[in-house]
Amino acid sequence: MLAKLRDEATRKRVFEIIQIGQTGDAVSKLFDVFISVVIVTNILSLFLLTFEALEPYFPLLRMIEILTVGIFIVEYILRIWTADLLYPNLSRRKAILRFLRSFDGVIDLLTILPLFFLSGFVVFRMLRVVRIFHLFRINAYYDSFHVITSVFLEKKNQIISSVFIIFVLMIAASLCMYSAEHDAQPEVFENALSGLWWSVATVFTIGYGDIYPVTVLGRVMAVIITFLGVGAVAIPTGIISAGFVEQYTRMKQRDKEQPKTQVTMMIEEGSPYAGRSIAEIESEYSLNVAVVVRQGAILLPTDNITLNAGDSVVLEIL
Repeated sequence: MLAKLRDEATRKRVFEIIQIGQTGDAVSKLFDVFISVVIVTNILSLFLLTFEALEPYFPLLRMIEILTVGIFIVEYILRIWTADLLYPNLSRRKAILRFLRSFDGVIDLLTILPLFFLSGFVVFRMLRVVRIFHLFRINAYYDSFHVITSVFLEKKNQIISSVFIIFVLMIAASLCMYSAEHDAQPEVFENALSGLWWSVATVFTIGYGDIYPVTVLGRVMAVIITFLGVGAVAIPTGIISAGFVEQYTRMKQRDKEQPKTQVTMMIEEGSPYAGRSIAEIESEYSLNVAVVVRQGAILLPTDNITLNAGDSVVLEIL
């Protein structure tokens, strides 16, 4: 029994260390710095391996790469070992599966695989760059990043619709240009898909000039398609901009509101709030979640956030 308690205490301490450093936890912050140095070293070795002038140093650089990936593997194993502490409302097996399917778990795995399957997974090497974003602990940055993800999630349907419109426009432009230019340039516009590169360059106003219309009809259509492309590409930009305005307006409005009562609460295991989304809590208990503090980072209380044991929240009783 005592050994089991020691094992649980060890796992909990390891979990606290490998998570983003909390205020006052020097060891956890030191681990963050260490992992940051390892990630930068790994990425630097990948860049240096592309310079033929450094070929005499390739064995050393590959050794550094293997060593840093070995550290990634150890970290990945530790995160699997402590997954049930990350998802306290799930069983150990389900928590591990949840972590393996999570964004962090997939990225961690894809940064390790290239070492063993270099021919098939070389493209995943650069995903190691993504890991550096897991270590940012400055609240201002985290809040800004969270606003970006919230806007994209909130406006995903509109963004998908606008991207579909752009795709349809590119296909239509390719077909139209094939019809107008095939007889004049059969080697350039060989089939309906041959004009797809031209349509992409035109719709997105890149204008490489390697493929261009030579007939009068083709040029007239190119002018029309260019104007349509400018408008179509501006649609998702406008949607995202409007989403940012709405999000910041909502944040300022929340700051101006004067709630009847404000309570700070620590979410513990077994709490009715643990494992539930903010939208569910606010709807069922007539509360307004003002702030969520998780692992020392301040999260914006969007509807899709699920509260976990260990979170500290500021509740506004309406």
